[in-house]
Amino acid sequence: MASRARSLEEMKAQPPLFTKEGMQAGLSIELEPSDVVISPFGKSGTTWTQQIVHTLRTRGDMDFDDISRVVPWIEVSADLGIDLNAEQRARPRAFKSHLPWDPMPKGGRYIIVVRDPGDAAVSSFKFSEGWFLEPGAISMDEFVTQGFLRKREYYKHLRSWWAHKDDENVLMLAYEHMLTNSERAIERIAEFIGIKLDDELRAITLEHSSLDFMLKHKDRFDDALIRTLSEAVMGLPPGSDSAKVRLGKSGTLTDLSVETRTLLDEVWQEEIASALGLADYGALLEALPL
Repeated sequence: MASRARSLEEMKAQPPLFTKEGMQAGLSIELEPSDVVISPFGKSGTTWTQQIVHTLRTRGDMDFDDISRVVPWIEVSADLGIDLNAEQRARPRAFKSHLPWDPMPKGGRYIIVVRDPGDAAVSSFKFSEGWFLEPGAISMDEFVTQGFLRKREYYKHLRSWWAHKDDENVLMLAYEHMLTNSERAIERIAEFIGIKLDDELRAITLEHSSLDFMLKHKDRFDDALIRTLSEAVMGLPPGSDSAKVRLGKSGTLTDLSVETRTLLDEVWQEEIASALGLADYGALLEALPL
């Protein structure tokens, strides 16, 4: 019988969403020098950046049912029957990923968006609840402390890309800066991917990547392809809430308990402050101007 997990243990025991063979097929892609891979950690602005890049290269194409059909996900496309080597609607070719530096296929250009780990954790909980997790089954604090922080993947991802943030083929942006100055973020991305930004294209991109616009077209950004796959291979009930366009804001740490916020600070000190010399996330923002 189809069901969602009612605990983190049950969630961990769910069948994998994609196969090792499919992952290996994705990792074997031969990237061209102009290819763009959008690879933030999960829930850190990936879909938003996919939409910006696709809008820039097509001058506003919205003729797609799922953003991951036109900006395919490297790790899972083979299991979705999407050919990563197929010609795309426009150049540069663009792909999505959540990979850190080491396993990432090399040879392309990479856009990495970083986000406050607390906000990423809260967003991950809200995204998982109603799809992989039964709503109300566990608390947000349990999800963050016993799930998000357990393997510390966020911090490994950040450290791996931080070491390459000044490489000429890497553009690292902060989600919070993108929120406060979307126009400048679009300018940076356009320059990085080789798109000449005229006034009309700037206006189109600002509109098409706005929260209001993406909410009005949220069916294009709700992971319908992945949701259908998850229902087939993971035994999840149909009709999961897989919407990716939600509030589009920062500063959600007040949703967490004081104890969980303290733990997030402690883990930052252990994983980032000691390794990168960044005392807190605010120091990262200062070191990564837009």
